Amino acid sequence: MTAAGEQDTGRERIRAILRAVVKFLIAAFCGVTLAGTCEVLLLAHLPGPLSGARDFVPYWATGQQLARHANPYDGDALLRIEHGVGFPSGASVLFMRNPPSALPLALPLGFLSFRMASILWSLLLIACLAISVHMLWIMHGRPKTFRTVLGYTFGPALICLINGQPALLALLGLVLFLRLHRTRPFIAGVSLWLCALKPHLFLPFGVVLLVWIVVSKSYRILAGACAAVAAGCAIAFFIDPMAWTQYAQMVRTFGMERDYIPCLSFYLRFWLSPNTMWVQYLPVGLACVWALGYFWARRKVWDWMEHGSALMLVSILVAPYVWLYDQVLAIPALLHGAYRTQSRGLLVTLALLSALVECALFGNAVKPQALYLWTPWTAPAWLVWYVAASASAAAWTGAWQDWTPLKWVRTLLSSS
Repeated sequence: MTAAGEQDTGRERIRAILRAVVKFLIAAFCGVTLAGTCEVLLLAHLPGPLSGARDFVPYWATGQQLARHANPYDGDALLRIEHGVGFPSGASVLFMRNPPSALPLALPLGFLSFRMASILWSLLLIACLAISVHMLWIMHGRPKTFRTVLGYTFGPALICLINGQPALLALLGLVLFLRLHRTRPFIAGVSLWLCALKPHLFLPFGVVLLVWIVVSKSYRILAGACAAVAAGCAIAFFIDPMAWTQYAQMVRTFGMERDYIPCLSFYLRFWLSPNTMWVQYLPVGLACVWALGYFWARRKVWDWMEHGSALMLVSILVAPYVWLYDQVLAIPALLHGAYRTQSRGLLVTLALLSALVECALFGNAVKPQALYLWTPWTAPAWLVWYVAASASAAAWTGAWQDWTPLKWVRTLLSSS
């Protein structure tokens, strides 16, 4: 064998070793976090304080009020129901803050016991996560790779499951739109009703979507979205004709001005002018202007998976209020970057960052609210990671370059 052949063989062996090491590290990070989540999720469905502390509790309490034809935003009544299932005494009442058009989701819960409703709700959220990640895998050509596990074990998604938050429903709506907007535009528009459960997370994304509909004449998507929202509002009116008035009263009385929210917009208001609420909406307003420019420069080649990924990550970053579990909406962008990049270092980094989110959750046992105090970095981290993954996919040609920090910096700077 020639010297060149021996050198190539040596490189292949090193690459094989690196691939094995990366797979092991990702499997270890993801496996440990998934095991911890399964344990906590199981405990959350057993009698005890953990079951009453989940964010699912106000959704069930709202369903109880709706089943009794009572005000679903009555703070005193909700607090009594929440305390009855183990909600911590002394804590402030929790409301279902989604728009009233989401009340049809809560109504069925009112006819079930707390335990049964909690189990069925968790199964629904697990199905949403599994279906969303599976569809993203199909959309990327069914690659034979272990990278898909990064979606199933994404830290914020596991936090979302533990808390029983409906952000995974919004994720399903987003993925359905990405999957169907070309082939079944009306159904793609209908799926946006799920995104409307968390409208504040889609503001720059939504602005671009409306302009894109006009530019591309995709009016069937708009028709589907309007039909779904109208149907949701009609059902909510049938359930509770006073829902919108009661919701407005709740927002005025129990606003989020004093709540600690670990996101960029909250910190900006806290640092600049704590009592000036409009400052919290300044980042998203500026981001909407940026989003229009970003779209217009790419309008002739716009691709919702390619360009919409960065747009969605920016929408999450600048949202006026966003919690850690809401960041499940980053999964389509992060998986898109994971499938494209050849950098094993970036893949391990993503798995590690996801695992750190779970570590913060377990840190609550040592320091209360550790999950939210230790994770304000997450939304910026996903965006930075995606930019790095996109740069690596465009500029790197071999696994050798994945582990050269100086070349990584030069590549990132030259691509910006």
